[in-house]
Amino acid sequence: MKAILSFFIGLLIYTHVAYAGGSEKQMTMKISVKTNGNTTVFELNNSPAARELYAQLPLSITVENYSNNEKIFYPPKKLNTSDTPPADGGRAGTLAYYAPWGDVVMFYKEFSSAPGLYILGHVSSGREYIPEMSGTIQVEKGSAL
Repeated sequence: MKAILSFFIGLLIYTHVAYAGGSEKQMTMKISVKTNGNTTVFELNNSPAARELYAQLPLSITVENYSNNEKIFYPPKKLNTSDTPPADGGRAGTLAYYAPWGDVVMFYKEFSSAPGLYILGHVSSGREYIPEMSGTIQVEKGSAL
């Protein structure tokens, strides 16, 4: 039952995001992460996991340091990673989801691949603010820039 409900919620979100006002103009999902007076904007891919994260916004949530190249936070609900591209290693500014722990990862340095790590999107502005993120962050739906 959960799978069917998740499918229909994802379909509704996709329909809402992909089509504006009945036209077939595809919209880009962006999120803004605000902390310490700074804003970092990520452009999301069109994967099920990215759409589900977008649907959970806005969030006021704690960000944590992890390793020496990433900041993480835990969305309230785990994300569906089916048909979501794996993160095979990449560059600073990548937004990813680590399914085994259920956390969203903001990489501020290059990273290696890991089983269960999926790409959600990439930074479009404010990458330099990621290393200094701390405490409570505000994650909101961003406007098209």
